[in-house]
Amino acid sequence: MNKTFVGLTKEEVEESRQKHGSNALTEKESETFFDKLKGNFDDPIIKILLVALVLNLIFAFLGYAEWFEAFGIAIAVLLATLIGTWSEFSNETAFQKLQEDASKITVKVFRDGHVTEISIDDIVQGDEIILQTGDKIPADGILIDGSLRVDQASLNGESDEAKKETLPEGATYEDGDTFNKHALFRGAVITSGEAVMKVTKVGDASFFGQMAAELTVEERESPLKLKLADLANKISKAGYTAGVLIFIAFMINKIFVENNFNGAKISEYFSQLGPVGNDIVEAFILAVIVIVVAVPEGLPMMIAMVLSQNMKKMLRDNILVRKLEGIETSGSLNMLFSDKTGTITKGQLDVVSYINGANTSFDKLGAIPEELKKIVSTTILNNTNAVISEDDQGAVVIIGGNPTEKAVLAFVEKDEKSFGTLEHVSAIPFSSARKFSATQVAGEWNTTLIKGAPEKILPNCSTYYDEQGQKQPFTKLAELDNEINELAKKSIRVLILATTDEIVTEESLPSDYTLVGILAIRDDVRPEAVEAIHDVQQAGVQVVMITGDRKETAIAIAKDAKILQSPDDIVLTSQELNDMPDEEVKSLLPNMRVIARALPTDKSRLVRLSQEIGLVVGMTGDGVNDSPALKRADVGFAMGSGTEVAKEAGDIVILDDNFKSIAQSILFGRTIYRSIQKFIVFQLTLNVGALLISFIAPFIGIDHPLTITQMLWVNLVMDTLAALAFGAEPTLKRYMKEKPKRRDENIVTRSMFSAFAFQGVVITIMGLWMLKGGFLNQFFSSELALTTGFFSFFILYAVFNGFNVRTEKLNIFDNLNRNKMFMRIMLLIIVVQIIMTFVGGPILRTTALSVSEWAIVLGLSVLAIPIDMARKLVVKAMGK
Repeated sequence: MNKTFVGLTKEEVEESRQKHGSNALTEKESETFFDKLKGNFDDPIIKILLVALVLNLIFAFLGYAEWFEAFGIAIAVLLATLIGTWSEFSNETAFQKLQEDASKITVKVFRDGHVTEISIDDIVQGDEIILQTGDKIPADGILIDGSLRVDQASLNGESDEAKKETLPEGATYEDGDTFNKHALFRGAVITSGEAVMKVTKVGDASFFGQMAAELTVEERESPLKLKLADLANKISKAGYTAGVLIFIAFMINKIFVENNFNGAKISEYFSQLGPVGNDIVEAFILAVIVIVVAVPEGLPMMIAMVLSQNMKKMLRDNILVRKLEGIETSGSLNMLFSDKTGTITKGQLDVVSYINGANTSFDKLGAIPEELKKIVSTTILNNTNAVISEDDQGAVVIIGGNPTEKAVLAFVEKDEKSFGTLEHVSAIPFSSARKFSATQVAGEWNTTLIKGAPEKILPNCSTYYDEQGQKQPFTKLAELDNEINELAKKSIRVLILATTDEIVTEESLPSDYTLVGILAIRDDVRPEAVEAIHDVQQAGVQVVMITGDRKETAIAIAKDAKILQSPDDIVLTSQELNDMPDEEVKSLLPNMRVIARALPTDKSRLVRLSQEIGLVVGMTGDGVNDSPALKRADVGFAMGSGTEVAKEAGDIVILDDNFKSIAQSILFGRTIYRSIQKFIVFQLTLNVGALLISFIAPFIGIDHPLTITQMLWVNLVMDTLAALAFGAEPTLKRYMKEKPKRRDENIVTRSMFSAFAFQGVVITIMGLWMLKGGFLNQFFSSELALTTGFFSFFILYAVFNGFNVRTEKLNIFDNLNRNKMFMRIMLLIIVVQIIMTFVGGPILRTTALSVSEWAIVLGLSVLAIPIDMARKLVVKAMGK
């Protein structure tokens, strides 16, 4: 692009917005709070509770039950459903909002004579927008400068790339024709080229906007969510089965056992419809209690709650989760292919020297003789896909371009262009496959400007520009090759500038050049990347650096980054890799550390081969050509500075392009997984305890150790409140010393099973002893005080066991100060439980307890901590 554009003024922008609207697409209505509430009332558990409510009302009307029981069930169902719905809705909404805000697409547009970046939604009709390789076209329009190749298969099904050309002045085109060579449409992907478009349609009026209204997006469930749903389903089936068995056992006890299997007494029992009906209702309510306890409704929604609590933390660490399976799977990675520039290195490239064809070095542009300097500057400024503009203060601003492009442009000044304004006849943008870019110019200088890799250009240079700007025979090839090798050993990469009078095509380079010079570019390794690479390697993840640099440069940088440390480590070039059959590459993968002069196709092949030998693979990328590899990888890490196409293909966007952030995403993945495991242990401990107590109690003369309303409070504690408490668990460095989780690994481990099974049995034994042991009865003022004490014990035991669950260490206060939410939730549960004993009355079947009664409850409950410490010691000893 060599034209300048003024663009719209502020007044014209506002006028266009008023007349034609903004570029925002009308969003499909998302699920509202009331939609979710209505959906939750369709939950099988709620339906069962509503049946219990109706039966209670009927028997209360007939005089066989108390009205307050029905009232209590109604209030408890309503409160539990409202709180659960609010929690689920608010967490999902917060997660989606943060995700949308962080992933907003920006575009480069001419406004008031300057280039500025704006949100895609702020585009208006008439805007002049800069388009570059990898962009998604943001609105409908026409091409007014430059040329492009675009992929518009998503719009018209055409699999071949379409070539787009500038619309001649005064020419017209058919609106809405996606095959028109001058027309551009929102949603198409620019595969190569650079151009300026003028917007003709925005928002819903665009071709894509009209299609979007009819599109339906199929939402995929993440693997962990499916795993949790499967676990919940298995537990639910067990709970429903237990409920049915308890119903049958209760009725057998009433009909046969209490009547001593006497036929006459059994007949008499059935002749009294009231008592029979009352027993059926009691049996049904007991079954309902068991089902309410057993069915872990909170498991599938746990992921959304954990992610919503961690989203802000991850964004602070420059991690944007686009797909849930990405952050889940990142904790299981054992192979990570990482780009070098800006990820392992700083990405702040500097041209440290310029070397001419006579092997004379200059450390800055000003030191180059004037005539040669003009050629160098013009070659650089006219062969770029970046846009050079000015800000409001007149300072030069470089927009677009990769880090190398920006470093090269920063080497020259805007006013150094000394051949006047040259016309750009045609351009071939740089790609990692071609390893060069070219621009044909006309005007005061008629030539083709070349920029690219040394091996592509240097051997074919027959002449060079001397210090007076004159062409001279080039005879220093061997010397310059040695110089380039020496620079490579210092981690310095090089770029060749040249000109040619021959025709250049995308497929091939000419055979004769005039060397303009060599640019030596330094890109230092990030200090934090070295530590992050060590952490990732310690976590059992093999790191392979992929770079477009020559082999010598790649080796030097890999050594600086501590990726290459052993004589057995393997470094390959793309050519060497492609000369090998798949089986040979697979055999080398365990020791592979660097791929130099890499092509985008190498990435896809490496991902495929790694997956074929059972590895869980992560891949980084930033360009259009990286998209297939990002999609194929188990976790695709797209770079924040990369193309929109790469970001859409990736699972996680690394906003600062920093390897440290990739390491953090692995740590977050492991932390989230562990948080969910802690939640499962906490929940299943209560499940096992309540299930065993409810099952055994009727056979030892205790009809209802816990009522429906009490169990709904227990359910709230172990679902919503526990999810909030454990979802805020901190990231711990020690998780990075563990081996990666296998893809098929059961989420419930042996140690988890021992924890919830053991504590479930303990709470059962202690609870039944409290209710029926006789010894403790004398310390409670009444039967109601005793059942209230048991109810409070059950809740407080769960609270103290929560401290056990959140750490595998004996020190229950381990990193507790980093999860203040846990403390707040547990304190809330205790306070609410105390209040319930005072105000619950007949509805909750509670009464106020004395200080001595509370002392007994507290004394029994706190035993959860030393008991679990003993279990941990035994498990640790057995593990040795």
